[in-house]
Amino acid sequence: MTKRTFGGTSRKRKRVSGFRVRMRSHTGRNVIRSRRKKGRSRVAV
Repeated sequence: MTKRTFGGTSRKRKRVSGFRVRMRSHTGRNVIRSRRKKGRSRVAV
């Protein structure tokens, strides 16, 4: 069987949930802060 054609694209992923995008807004910075506090190895995509 072949794989399905639908799947996420890396460009879209970066534009929506990348580090630079998160740092733009106040709420995005809160997301980064909370993930750092929790000790996530990956803070953003």
